[in-house]
Amino acid sequence: MSDSDDLESALLLAAAESDSRNIQPEIEEKTEEFIEEVVEQKSSPKTLKRKTPETAEEPSTKLLHSNEGFAKVVAYHYNQLEEKGQAERSKSRIVHLRNFHNWIKSMLISEFISKIRGSKYNEPIRVLDLGCGKGGDLFKWQKANIKHLICSDIAEVSLEQCKQRYTDMKHRNNRNRNGDVFSIEYIPADCTKARLREKYNDPSLRLNLVSCQFVFHYSFESLPQAERMFMNAAECLQPGGYFIGTMPDSNDIIARAKKNNTRTFGNDLFEVSLDFDTNDPPLFGGKYHFQLDGVVDCPEFLVHFPTFVELAKKYGLKLERKEKFYDFYERVKEDGMQLLTNTRSFEAYPPPEGSSLVGTAKDDYYHADEYLKSKGNVQIGTLSKSEWEASSLYLTFVFVKVKPTSWKSDGTPTYDI
Repeated sequence: MSDSDDLESALLLAAAESDSRNIQPEIEEKTEEFIEEVVEQKSSPKTLKRKTPETAEEPSTKLLHSNEGFAKVVAYHYNQLEEKGQAERSKSRIVHLRNFHNWIKSMLISEFISKIRGSKYNEPIRVLDLGCGKGGDLFKWQKANIKHLICSDIAEVSLEQCKQRYTDMKHRNNRNRNGDVFSIEYIPADCTKARLREKYNDPSLRLNLVSCQFVFHYSFESLPQAERMFMNAAECLQPGGYFIGTMPDSNDIIARAKKNNTRTFGNDLFEVSLDFDTNDPPLFGGKYHFQLDGVVDCPEFLVHFPTFVELAKKYGLKLERKEKFYDFYERVKEDGMQLLTNTRSFEAYPPPEGSSLVGTAKDDYYHADEYLKSKGNVQIGTLSKSEWEASSLYLTFVFVKVKPTSWKSDGTPTYDI
């Protein structure tokens, strides 16, 4: 039996033994965690009307899908997304949801940059942003004061926009005399198929941190793609380094579908449509279609988390933490409250005079009204119920790279995890 057969058998066994496959349909309602009093907040933007299937222009999945899988569909989708300025983004229906998710990423990155810096003292920090998109996290890396960044993404148009953002950031930094900005290299590649190390400027580079935000689930189209993604995350990550990220929670996705007794669920903000039997979800290739307010609209793949953890062990990655977004928020909110307010992650409620709310559903602020009954005449910050239902689909994960315990005859390391 080959190593690949051994691995697949181990993954199937782990899945069969996992309690996570026996998913309960009940979903815990947690809304009050997302309500925090705010001293001051500016007026919220007017609500934009969501594109309907009749008005939205969609690429043909059938035309783009081929024997190469859905990679071209995903790349096409993200290459077609128009780059918008800050002013335009602030008018979006999902501006607070987007800001809140950025806050999650900021706090996650900050936490592990601090851990690395605490253990490595003044050692320069080198990072791989696996699936960097348009470079939305560039400012986070600047704030983290890293030394070098590798940005890789399948969407070449997005990567060009990332380059422009970095150039603009560097010019602003020079103009304000804020010191040096980290060095950077760009790799246009399908991270589920290409070996990134072969494309590095320095293949011997040792990384301290690998970040993969809202991307890893695309690799679970097949076992070989998931393996390649893990190899890219782990191969140059030095022992003691961290692999961090965010992705959809497969348990929650299936639980909601079962609760609704349908393969499609969502609200006026997002919709998830499953292409598999919820009573027998596959370990790989469990495709579903995710739409988010006309911004995200492409196929994604279910990540069975015990399989995810088991597969990571092959590459020396040991799970350190898994948290739903609301649990992560509860744990770090005190440390991140100022940033939460500065980034307008929560919407002011009741809204300031002359302003409108982004939520349009009848019960979008029912939780806030209930909370205010015991607080009196105050203003709070919150997400709408529709936004919360979308955000609570996600989780954070953290792996730490361990030292190999032995080496195979071909030079492949093995790990005791």
